[in-house]
Amino acid sequence: MALLELKKVTKVYQIGTVAVHALRGIDLTVEKNEYLSVMGPSGSGKSTLMNVIGCLDTPTSGTYILDGKTVHNDEKKAAENSTNGMLSDDDLAYVRNQKIGFVFQTFNLLPRITALHNVELPLIYAGFHKKERIEMAKEALRKVNLIDRMHHQPNELSGGQRQRVAIARALVNNPSIILADEPTGNLDSKTSQEIMQLLDELQAAGNTIVLVTHETDIANHAHRVVHFLDGLIASDEQTLKGKG
Repeated sequence: MALLELKKVTKVYQIGTVAVHALRGIDLTVEKNEYLSVMGPSGSGKSTLMNVIGCLDTPTSGTYILDGKTVHNDEKKAAENSTNGMLSDDDLAYVRNQKIGFVFQTFNLLPRITALHNVELPLIYAGFHKKERIEMAKEALRKVNLIDRMHHQPNELSGGQRQRVAIARALVNNPSIILADEPTGNLDSKTSQEIMQLLDELQAAGNTIVLVTHETDIANHAHRVVHFLDGLIASDEQTLKGKG
């Protein structure tokens, strides 16, 4: 069974009297431990796709299944939940917290708390006790080689170190999938390669990663690249790593 499956997924935004078709019937499958890059020009639909996969937005139509759980289904008899085949807001929040790890271009760290406490935040929302939270957060920081900076606040860390904290936060709940949206966009080329090497290592250790990027050299770290154009998948190809 695939980890993630989209069937005929559409997303239409109504802006005044104009209907903007951001996704036009997307079919996409991602297997466990797969490493997928998503590319495309601005307005092609790749950010909308990430928002749908990350349960930050819901499809207008189609089916979305994540780790065996039906997130959205047009049929009224959807197996998981409500009469309209959609998860409730609370259920969507649960899926985001338990199943998905987010890594953003701008890091999205809280500035007045330490790296350790930033990593701990998803565990607070998940209801873990403090002692367990601290140990899990420390272990996530060890995975990104940043345990020696755990008591530093974000403004005391370099850009690369901040992104490592963000990756540790994404890992801390042991999610089904890591979504990385332009994770190297605010980093210099050397630091970008260090972050990509870390993502490579995480995927090799068993994590599933979906990465959005504008940069071909970053995309080629993945095993498969999907190109979007005008709300459709224009191509879906293996990289040299995937073929190897």
